Amino acid sequence: MMRSGLVALIAGVAMATTASAQSDLVKRGDYLVNGILICGNCHTPRGPAGEIMDPAGEIMHRAFSGGQSFDEPSFKVTAPNITQDKETGIGNYTDGELKRVLRKGIKRNGVPVAVMPSGFYEIMTDRDLDAVVAYLRTIKPIRNAVPDPIYRVAQEHPIPPGGERPYTEAMLSDEVKRGFYLATIALCMECHTPMGPHGREFASKLGAGGLEFQGPWGISVSRNITGSKIKGIGGWTDDEIKRAITQGVSKDGSMLKPPMSFRYYANVSTADLDAIVAYLRTVPPKE
Repeated sequence: MMRSGLVALIAGVAMATTASAQSDLVKRGDYLVNGILICGNCHTPRGPAGEIMDPAGEIMHRAFSGGQSFDEPSFKVTAPNITQDKETGIGNYTDGELKRVLRKGIKRNGVPVAVMPSGFYEIMTDRDLDAVVAYLRTIKPIRNAVPDPIYRVAQEHPIPPGGERPYTEAMLSDEVKRGFYLATIALCMECHTPMGPHGREFASKLGAGGLEFQGPWGISVSRNITGSKIKGIGGWTDDEIKRAITQGVSKDGSMLKPPMSFRYYANVSTADLDAIVAYLRTVPPKE
């Protein structure tokens, strides 16, 4: 009798430990998806000022059900539904299939994704990848079919220098490395590095800005976020950089336009913001 009771106790502790670990993963995934990864920036419907809000100021109940459309020379794509709906969302994806989409940009049918910068997620730690999937599983299903993508040329999978393989948890203990990791999965250099004839000019113009974005807000141009004191943020204080990231307010007090995702970055922790700024201070100046 005592033996069976002990076994039951051990089993109960194991189940509680597993449930606690899963809860921690979901919390981490919530922090990533609704913060640094800015998933809703594309996958939630948008208006001129950002995500469409209801009268109470909350994101409408279509969050993550498919959003912004992109019509470019090489593709025409609408950000897909990433809720748990099995017919129009990702409810039928296995965890492995979701991870392949995130890291490799390949959908379950073998077709590459467009727009989503999966190459910037190659660096994601295994734990963070697990956390994102765990959180996505909690998003309620919303039935919303978006148009099938149209690919006019073969899609590429650009990976920023230094982001070619997953980071380990130990690497994140170094503040500058953690800042690089966070800035990478936050897509800072995906937006702030200009395009050249062969893709992003990471080697020569990392962070130099100049990329144009057209959307419901009109046209916006990404800023120079290198260490240049004239053209970039080299003359900004740490607090001014953090204000731009989390509030969308530039050094001169002007408001930044979408798709700058300050509403999501406002959820980033103080320690992570410090790490991002520490990394940005290492970006060589480009004029």
